Amino acid sequence: MTKFSDRPNTALLVIDVQNGSTSGAYNRDGVIANINVLVDKARAEGVPVVWVQHADKHMPRDSEQWQYVPELVRRESEPLVHKGYSDSFEDTELERRLAELGVGRLVVTGAQTDMCIRATLHGALVRGYDAVLVGDAHTTEDLTAYGAPSPELVIAHTNLYWAEERAPGRRGGTVETKEVSFGR
Repeated sequence: MTKFSDRPNTALLVIDVQNGSTSGAYNRDGVIANINVLVDKARAEGVPVVWVQHADKHMPRDSEQWQYVPELVRRESEPLVHKGYSDSFEDTELERRLAELGVGRLVVTGAQTDMCIRATLHGALVRGYDAVLVGDAHTTEDLTAYGAPSPELVIAHTNLYWAEERAPGRRGGTVETKEVSFGR
């Protein structure tokens, strides 16, 4: 698959920055502050901000854990996509919403790096999107008790390998908040 030729627009994707997924997250406040900077920049430039909200047995729909963190405020006019799998595209309306907006390039932020961020990045690339990861605007919790690397190493590794991710006609990439460009 190659990238979309009829979708010139970019969208900011804010994935699962919910109370339950960020309560013990690494650099939580710094990541949320960076996401707020990006949301403000996207809005100022007329770039769509698409919000993704996860529900499962740990974050039941309508629970306090399921709610977006209070520091981030979604506008009613901004799309909200509900999901139940790590990949934000899987069994959701995300693809339809992006098509309606003419979006072929995603700027990705949110939680959790080693689950929903990675799955959505890969899901985007295989579906034909360019997908840029904002390296200082995603986070995860500490799962070292289960044999995982420390959160800062999970984040660093994801930033490292996604910086060079490519597929025919499309690309990944990693940038810092201050380097984000919503233009192609």
